[in-house]
Amino acid sequence: MPHYPEEWKNLNAGLCHDWLTGMRGGERVLEILCRGFPKARIYTLIYNSKAVSRHISRHRVTTSWVQKIPGIEKHYRNLLPLFPSAINSIKPYDAEIIVSCSHCVAKSLLVVKGTQHLCYCFTPMRYAWLYQEEYLRNPVKRAIAAPLLKYLRWWDKKTANRVDRYVAISHHVRQRIMTFYERDADVVYPPADTDYFTLNAEEDRDEADLIISALVPYKKVDLAVEAYNQSGKQLRIVGTGSGFEELKKLAGPNIQLLGRKSDEEIRELYQRSRCLIFPGEEDFGIVPVEAMACGTPVVAFNKGGATETVADQVSGVFFEEQTPESLNEAVERAISMHWDRQAIRTQAEKFSVQNFIDGMNQSIKACLHQ
Repeated sequence: MPHYPEEWKNLNAGLCHDWLTGMRGGERVLEILCRGFPKARIYTLIYNSKAVSRHISRHRVTTSWVQKIPGIEKHYRNLLPLFPSAINSIKPYDAEIIVSCSHCVAKSLLVVKGTQHLCYCFTPMRYAWLYQEEYLRNPVKRAIAAPLLKYLRWWDKKTANRVDRYVAISHHVRQRIMTFYERDADVVYPPADTDYFTLNAEEDRDEADLIISALVPYKKVDLAVEAYNQSGKQLRIVGTGSGFEELKKLAGPNIQLLGRKSDEEIRELYQRSRCLIFPGEEDFGIVPVEAMACGTPVVAFNKGGATETVADQVSGVFFEEQTPESLNEAVERAISMHWDRQAIRTQAEKFSVQNFIDGMNQSIKACLHQ
C-alpha cells in the first residue's frame, strides 16, 4: 500500500474533476487523491455515483447546473459549448488548496480568494486546441464548429491564470501548457498500479499482439488494423468507442475486436500477449506502463508520452512514421528480440503510485508557499 504524507490528513483541501461518469485513467488519478484527502469535497460538472469507485463516491460532491439536464450522462460530450458556463456556476467552499484534475474545464474553477489552486493537467482542452480533423472528419461540420472552437481557445487561455501552479502529466504536455497558456508546469507522471499489473510466473506467451484503447480516431487504431491486415499476424483489440463498427468492417480474420474487458481479463491479456501495440500520439499513455509492468514489450509511435515511458531496446521499440509499413517493420524487430521481462517491469516501476504521491506532495507544498 502507498504511503501518504501525514500533513495531507490535516490539510483543508478540495478536489475538482471535469466529470465523473466512469473510471478511466483520469478518475484513477482522482481516486488516489481521494484516498489521500478523505475529507475533501469534490467539484465536478456531472456526477454518476454508480459509475465511480467507492473511494470517490464516499466524498461529498458538488455538481454544476448541467447535472439537471435529462439524459446528460449519455450526451454530455455534445454540450461542450455549455461547459464554460457550467464550471463558472460552481461555487467552491473555503479551502487551503483545491487540486483540479483537468483535460477540459476543471482548471477554470473559480476558487475562493485565499485558496490556492493547483491544476494536475492531463492536457489543455484537447477538443479546442488539437485533433480537430480527427474529431471532426466532416469538412462541413469542421467549418461550422470553427467559430465555437476559436471561442473555446480564447476562453481556455483567458482562464488559465485561475491556476496558481500547474503540474503536467508529461514533458510533452508541459510543452503544450507553455505554448497554449504561456505558463510553466512541474511534471509528475500519472500512476500505474504496478502492484496489480505484475509478471506471470508461468512465462507462456501467445503469438498474438494486443491493443487496449478507446476506439476513437486520434488513437490511430485503424492504422494498426491496416498494418496487421497486411502482415497477417494475430492482433487482439480491447476497447469500445465510436469507431468500433468501422474497425470491425476493416479488420481481417486475424484480428479480434473484444470490446470491453474487466481489469482481471486485461491483466491476463497483458501477461499472455507477445507485444503491446501503441500506434497513436498520447499525452502520456498509462496502457504501455501497465503492459510493461506485466513484462510485455511495447511497439510505440516515436512521439508524445510514450517516448518518456518506453525505454528503447529495453522495454520496447519505436516506429517513426504512422504508416502500416513503419509499424510492421517495428513489430518484426520486436518479435525478433530476446526480452528481459524483469528489466521491462523495472522500467514500469518508475511510474508507481508512490512516485506519483511523492511528486504531487512536492508540488502541493510549493503551491501552498508560493
